[in-house]
Amino acid sequence: MAIQTIKMPDIGEGIAEVELVAWHVQVGDSVAEDQILADVMTDKATVEIPSHVAGVVLSLDAAVGQVVAVGTEIIHIEVADVASHEPTRPDEVSTDALSARAPTRDPGLAGSRIESGMTNSESIPAPAPQSFSNKPLAAPAVRQRAGELGIDLARVKGTGPAGRITQVDLETHAQHSGASPGEVAGDPRYAQGTAEEVIAVIGLRRKIAQKMQEAKRRIPHFTYVEEIDVTELEDLRARLNAQYGAARGRLTLLPFLMRAMVLAARDHPEVNARFDDEANQLTRFSAVHLGLATQTAGGLMVPVIRHAETLDLWASAAAVLRVSESARNGKATREDLGGSTITLTSLGALGGIVSTPVINHPEVAIVGTNRIVERPMIRGGLVVARKMMNLSSSFDHRVVDGMHAAEFIQQVRGFLECPGTLLVA
Repeated sequence: MAIQTIKMPDIGEGIAEVELVAWHVQVGDSVAEDQILADVMTDKATVEIPSHVAGVVLSLDAAVGQVVAVGTEIIHIEVADVASHEPTRPDEVSTDALSARAPTRDPGLAGSRIESGMTNSESIPAPAPQSFSNKPLAAPAVRQRAGELGIDLARVKGTGPAGRITQVDLETHAQHSGASPGEVAGDPRYAQGTAEEVIAVIGLRRKIAQKMQEAKRRIPHFTYVEEIDVTELEDLRARLNAQYGAARGRLTLLPFLMRAMVLAARDHPEVNARFDDEANQLTRFSAVHLGLATQTAGGLMVPVIRHAETLDLWASAAAVLRVSESARNGKATREDLGGSTITLTSLGALGGIVSTPVINHPEVAIVGTNRIVERPMIRGGLVVARKMMNLSSSFDHRVVDGMHAAEFIQQVRGFLECPGTLLVA
């Protein structure tokens, strides 16, 4: 028997440290060659760390949420036949062995699967089994019972395999702590709540928090809100879908808004830009690489539709579907998630009346849609029902003046209120 140590590999791009966001194994688990051990996150991507050996996990040497430097020992594995897995010194790990191999499964920022280097630790004693999992091991029924009793599972000593908490452990703890191990008295819907849940902000959620904080700290936002009559647009959309939907795909509101933004950006290049506030340099783009804010199971992501200026309504609709599904399925690559020049965000039917979207740094503008509401409006002296929608858009006031922002949105409004122009412009 021998002990193999897997260290955090050098995943390239000058990255010196990564965040450990998930363990896929526990102490005592048997692992196979090429089995995924852990997920780590860089500034741009989530990367999978596989095992080069088959064996039994002796210890996990880093905690979920911990920032780990390249070369740090992260896991010890006991292997049966060391001869079939000759150890590799860290300075002998080839660049090819650390190359990207496959997209990650993580629903957050998607990246590449990276192979890890190993060193021979046969000469050192086996470390005591330990686990740094932030979440105690317990079956769903045990967790439900703990919630009913108001017991924090982190305070319960587990006697099951790998420290797993059993029903017996829970009842024993309840007796010693004074909680009733019997049925909860009264209607549980009206029981006094005593449980608290502490959730570590890690992985994609941490990256989102950092990016939002950085954007608000560095960019002086101002938000401009305008209402738009989308009655004719909705009528046109319904007719186009009825006539061409089966053959060319159905159109939502977003392709119309994308096309309006692209056309308006031709006359207002100051909003289709990125600002390097360290170099004090503004870069304007003729190409529109449109970021599409997308909600995923792991949090908010912004996949990019490249060269949106070359797409008609149906091509725009197909692009929206492609990038949003890629993000939600965890298949978006690093290239899919970077390089946008302006961003579109929408909460659909949950869009509210007004919002204050946060600019996707280092861009200088973001356009947000609010929900469509049918309400009475006066047209030609008559009260008529019209479908109205607000656009809530934010701009970087350092490089975009209020007048230019208003002119840009008014041009977008003009296209949307006369949607036939989007088909000929």
